[in-house]
Amino acid sequence: MIDLEPFLLRALAASLALAVVAAPLGSLVIWNRMSYFGETVSQASLIGIALGLFLGIDITAPVILVTLAVAALLILLSRQKIVPLDAILGLMHHGALALGVIATLSLKGPAVDLMSYLFGDIFAVTATDLLWVYGGGALVLAVLTKLWQPMLRLAVHEELASAEGVPRDIVKGVFIVLLSLTIAIAIKIVGALLVIAFLIVPAVAARPLSSTPERMAVLAAAIAALSVVLGIALSLNFDVPGGPSIVLFMAVIAGISVASAALAKSS
Repeated sequence: MIDLEPFLLRALAASLALAVVAAPLGSLVIWNRMSYFGETVSQASLIGIALGLFLGIDITAPVILVTLAVAALLILLSRQKIVPLDAILGLMHHGALALGVIATLSLKGPAVDLMSYLFGDIFAVTATDLLWVYGGGALVLAVLTKLWQPMLRLAVHEELASAEGVPRDIVKGVFIVLLSLTIAIAIKIVGALLVIAFLIVPAVAARPLSSTPERMAVLAAAIAALSVVLGIALSLNFDVPGGPSIVLFMAVIAGISVASAALAKSS
């Protein structure tokens, strides 16, 4: 039997809270077809990590600032008609990741464990990290609850929702802020490379099983929570990284869900 040591309790508390927060937000990312957008923003978080390490402060605030800046830049670039948006996302995706890695490894002083920032270190979650997760998570959920219907209407038909009075730019801007905040608070748990998977994969798994948007968000949270428990158990028993283990179970469940739905439809 596994003793519930303080580090394990903190890991579970942070991961389960993130699972609940990420589920509705990840569902909105899928409905808005913004997966690649979110991944580009998450890779840019490495630049914020380097900034935080350089300044000698907690990395969460710099990551939020950098991800917001990159998201705003992407929104501006999406309005130009010269280069397709997917090409812009590809350019910034790889450029931000390269710059973040170089900046992080170029810092003077104690050696930086780059792997922990790329893939997270779930068992290194501190009390301060928990405050960020629960405080930021509560804020994200509160705003999502308030703006859930406008965000859904924009996802279903943006032009129609705008014509009916939904403030498109404001709602989309708030959504980008929430996405950036969630990415920032998730970095310590699953890292820059896996954070978008934590947002999207449970929602993908829930989609074939859901008849309403609300049901999809609830199922995504349940799938993410189950994956957290299974991933941490795998990590503790086989000495493998916690973040990737959690995402692996999410991917397996999503694969089974999508494959089952496809087989049922073809039969």
